[in-house]
Amino acid sequence: MAILTSSIARKVAMALSGLFLVLFLAQHFTINITSVIDPETFNSLSHFMGHNFVVQFIAQPILIFGVVFHFIMGLILEIRNRGARSIKYQSFKGNNNSTWASRNMLISGAVILAFLGLHFYDFWFPEIVHKYVESNPMDPTRYYPDLVQKFESPVRTGLYCLAFVLLALHLWHGFASSFQSMGWNNKYSKGLRGFTKFYAIFIPLGFIFIAIYLHLNQ
Repeated sequence: MAILTSSIARKVAMALSGLFLVLFLAQHFTINITSVIDPETFNSLSHFMGHNFVVQFIAQPILIFGVVFHFIMGLILEIRNRGARSIKYQSFKGNNNSTWASRNMLISGAVILAFLGLHFYDFWFPEIVHKYVESNPMDPTRYYPDLVQKFESPVRTGLYCLAFVLLALHLWHGFASSFQSMGWNNKYSKGLRGFTKFYAIFIPLGFIFIAIYLHLNQ
């Protein structure tokens, strides 16, 4: 882990883990949007993901490690950045030089991490209990009804929507800055920044749409 002792190495590691999570988010959204379009397809995809060895025992542990690693690296960078400010300004008007999202990445990240805990409680733990504790028969049609039931509560639906708003703010700054941290600066940079802004709005908004749609169609 000595390679992560330099500031540049930590920022690159943070960027790479963030980009990995962005890819997972796109894959997760692609599956979840089928719950609105075609519940049977959603059931098929969910059943495949839930019983595929590579997904369950290789990709899933890597994903969990990536989430924890990304948050820990963000916490370390934030602590070191604050420690590096030896001069305390009498007055600091952050809005003049930076956005709220860029100044509060740790806060939005912590809320998103808490949301992931709720998401695990809602979906991952019941799935583990269903398969490995209760040893229930593998019903490939149960995923859509279970998903709809989770969004029956307006409070829980609201919490999901709020989490995705904060995710949008987190992505708005973090996705673009990931490429900057890796030194990406060429003729495609402007177009890439535009794509990251589009992604930061479209994907969280899509998840919000799914949550509200499932809540209203009980």
